[in-house]
Amino acid sequence: MALQLVNIGFGNMISASRMISIVSPDSAPIRRIVQDSRDSGALIDATCGRKTRTVIIMDSDHVVLSALLPETVAARFAGSTEPAKEESEA
Repeated sequence: MALQLVNIGFGNMISASRMISIVSPDSAPIRRIVQDSRDSGALIDATCGRKTRTVIIMDSDHVVLSALLPETVAARFAGSTEPAKEESEA
């Protein structure tokens, strides 16, 4: 089985086989998960300074932040060939 990488925006990639969940950062429990992983040193911020729109939970207990919408990341994970637009803050 070949290693499948998913582009999570701005040239950042993660292993598709290691992803557990793709969620929105809007709820309080997800915000707690992000803060706990930040405190323990297991947070990977791949937003490049943009607003966090997706939280990706990995099987290694790492939490990855992305500036792309959860639907965009999920489509890329599913192998969609449509190029998705990256979100930018002006």
